[in-house]
Amino acid sequence: MILAAIDIGSNAARLLISEGAIYKDGTVDFTKINLLRVPLRLGIDVFDKGYISQERKVNLINTMKAYKLLMDVYKVEAMKACATSAMRDATNGKEIIDEVYKETGIRINIISGQEEANIIYETHIAENLAFNKSYLYIDVGGGSTEATLFANNKIIFKESFNIGTIRLLHNKVTDEHWEQMKLFIKTNIKDYAPIEAIGSGGNINKIFSLSKRKEGKPLPLELLKDYYKEMSCSTLEERKHLYGFRDDRADVIVPALQIYISIMRWVDADEIYVPKIGLADGIIKMLYKERTKNTTA
Repeated sequence: MILAAIDIGSNAARLLISEGAIYKDGTVDFTKINLLRVPLRLGIDVFDKGYISQERKVNLINTMKAYKLLMDVYKVEAMKACATSAMRDATNGKEIIDEVYKETGIRINIISGQEEANIIYETHIAENLAFNKSYLYIDVGGGSTEATLFANNKIIFKESFNIGTIRLLHNKVTDEHWEQMKLFIKTNIKDYAPIEAIGSGGNINKIFSLSKRKEGKPLPLELLKDYYKEMSCSTLEERKHLYGFRDDRADVIVPALQIYISIMRWVDADEIYVPKIGLADGIIKMLYKERTKNTTA
């Protein structure tokens, strides 16, 4: 079954096309067919002006048109498109969603941070965590950070904070925002120590790739601090040259590291695991579950 997921974040829009197939032992294999990312940077408009500009709206519509054509070529059988923080906050978000649907037939669903955490938990995380350990899942995006605590084989809390890389770059995060996040996390993890950290998002995946760690091996907090120190002392041009970053990665990776490091310090986690998962992967698995449920009902 060929499925597609579109994740429209504050920094970029991603299209993931995957094939779900049942193996002989009954498990389901998901094979990535194509993954595309377009740096629309909707958050730059929204967090500064409160709405998405005409130029970025046109870019979004054209991106969705391109994604629709690709889904047609790959003969996608089911798809789902989700938008997060920037579209939630945009005063013209609903108007743009209606226009995208009219132009492309793609219906974009605006989801909350808690819905995002649910999608990832129900379709991936829950399968891979040990029952007797506590995990803090940290997903850093352009507009928000989602923190979800898993312990005793259940979700203890899931919370979304308006602290993201684009917001930080545009000075939209106050000391009060930081204190609120710190207080909430420290207060609610007290009974579940020790905590193991799990990181999600394009920036932590890029750091993992730079580290050349083997898959499944964690990143030490000290290594994140080293990268933060090196990158925060360099210019955008230097980061692009030294690390091979694109423009839209070179600026956001420093505030992303700041967020991961801060949260890891608060929960006394000295390392962080970086599985290759994200919202798009969760949507794919959710779609597969829905489709197979419908066909067997």
